[in-house]
Amino acid sequence: MPQIHIRPYAQEDLPSMREIWNQVVEEGNAFPQTEPLSPADAEPFFASQSFCGVAEAEGAIVGLYILHPNNIGRCGHLSNASYAVKKGKRGLHIGEKLVRHSLQKGRELGFRVLQFNAVVASNTTAIRLYEKLGFVRLGNIPGGFCNAAGEYEDIWLFYHTL
Repeated sequence: MPQIHIRPYAQEDLPSMREIWNQVVEEGNAFPQTEPLSPADAEPFFASQSFCGVAEAEGAIVGLYILHPNNIGRCGHLSNASYAVKKGKRGLHIGEKLVRHSLQKGRELGFRVLQFNAVVASNTTAIRLYEKLGFVRLGNIPGGFCNAAGEYEDIWLFYHTL
């Protein structure tokens, strides 16, 4: 397995980031978004995050994550994150490295909790990873996610103190 380096994204990473993000959106089984990011939308979207990290291997971007507040004001210390790994690179523990990095970065940015609002129940790989890393499963929302086939699936809520 090649060495994976996680770093803040740079302007030149945006085309690869958009491609990876859109792969997950278009698969329709993990992200709530239904429309892919356009080239014009990618830069402001990624720039608006509290932190956006990329996973790089052998000079190529193979994954990314976004980290931002989950709420405002008196709940602004709660963070939220999303992760995307490039097709063909999944199963190489890149996602685990991204999640671990986001936990550390969330602490550095002053967040106290990382909360996931909508982990799709059929995303068993992610659920196993989150539980392995110490996330607490809060409960589920029946039919909270409409997948690409138009079927409603349960979503799970998780949190991890930072």
